[in-house]
Amino acid sequence: MTSAPGFPTSYTTIDGEHRHELEIKRSRFITVLRRVETEDEVRALVAGLRREFHDARHHCSAFVLGPDRAVQRSSDDGEPSGTAGIPMLEALTKRETAPGVADLSDIAAVVVRYFGGVLLGAGGLVRAYSDSVSQAGAGARPVTRRRMRLLAVPAPHAAAGRLENELRSAGITVLGTSYEARGALINVALADRPDVLESFRGQLAALTAGGPGPEPLGTEWVDVA
Repeated sequence: MTSAPGFPTSYTTIDGEHRHELEIKRSRFITVLRRVETEDEVRALVAGLRREFHDARHHCSAFVLGPDRAVQRSSDDGEPSGTAGIPMLEALTKRETAPGVADLSDIAAVVVRYFGGVLLGAGGLVRAYSDSVSQAGAGARPVTRRRMRLLAVPAPHAAAGRLENELRSAGITVLGTSYEARGALINVALADRPDVLESFRGQLAALTAGGPGPEPLGTEWVDVA
């Protein structure tokens, strides 16, 4: 994977699925936030909630996809234009995941509304849908994704367990170890920066007394926290 200048090296998503319910003037707003990676996954989420809440009047949605948040869509699903989908989308895109940082992505929000018989008006609907997503987001567990350089560290079978533990103790992200006939390969992930790679090469040489260097495997987005 290569990145264009200015392309983000990290972003925030959520862990799995989170639900939250809000009642406003007898209308029920049930919000479902789910981590997604494709538009097909979003469509499957909406379709599943239409079946689960088949008697609800509206199933409004918004989603943001990609490290650069290039894909953004929303649907009012029968609510007055601009009163549901767009406020939901803004609640996702403007949510701060750290002070001054709004980088939430790979996330879909669906708000299921059961009408309570009292009209909320356009302004009331905008606030209701926005607040529903914002409150749901406050309860979801954030996950940081970072573009990492993947490497395979060769090691003899007998030394692999010790080396893996030493790498973890040194703060290296270890993704797992595979055992092959010729030896073990410890897969690690580093921040995709030349200085980090150079520092790792030095650490590895010290731990292995000048053993084989790491084998490059490319780059990938990895959950780091």
